[in-house]
Amino acid sequence: MINVDVLAIFAHPDDVELTVGGTLLKLKSLGYKTGALDVTRGEMGTRGTPEIRRGEADNAAKILQLDLRHNLELSDGHVWNDEVSRTKLVRVLRELKPNVLFTHQLEDPHPDHNHIAQLVRESARLSSMKNYDRETGDEYIKVPIVAHAVFSQRDATSFVVDVSGFADAKMQAIRAHISQFYNPDSTEPETRLTVKGFLDEIEIRMRYFGSLIGTSAGEPFYVREVLNVADPFALLTQTMNLYS
Repeated sequence: MINVDVLAIFAHPDDVELTVGGTLLKLKSLGYKTGALDVTRGEMGTRGTPEIRRGEADNAAKILQLDLRHNLELSDGHVWNDEVSRTKLVRVLRELKPNVLFTHQLEDPHPDHNHIAQLVRESARLSSMKNYDRETGDEYIKVPIVAHAVFSQRDATSFVVDVSGFADAKMQAIRAHISQFYNPDSTEPETRLTVKGFLDEIEIRMRYFGSLIGTSAGEPFYVREVLNVADPFALLTQTMNLYS
């Protein structure tokens, strides 16, 4: 595997697209190397098989222009922040050496999502400790900063990324997961994701968060760490027109 600047770590093969697809596309356009790490194969899903979902994820990765997409292959529905999982993730982080990690929000109602948010935070720290997991010989790395995507039941945000020019491609990447979303010809059981209006909700969310920063589409994040702002004037005047 190659090194990346930004690594998105999410539970299931369509979570990256639903939450940070626009941001990954924007970062790629700015010259950064981007990657996705699906933690499970989505084998507990109501629709599709792990093999089908892997093919869909590969197709979506091309649309997102990812430099790599990898699967950690933890057990769907049974992800825990335990020693085995931490060691496995630390090894990937040391190999890829990302500076920024995107992942689920803490206290997400989905157990896998919540556990992965904790797993990512702890593994990011452990990856910098030279005496942790010495077996592979991989060098310890600087602690990557973790940004949590805001998706459900949380209003607070630290920042919103303007993804106006990338909303259409994001939706195209989401729709690459054909088995998981609305398909009038499917005979498989219905889920919240497969109802006709679900993808409309995703587009409405993007428009809502974009409206908060005066753009047509946005993706929200929060961070626990205090951000170091190099140019406060540039930061504050980006949204000046919203308040004038």
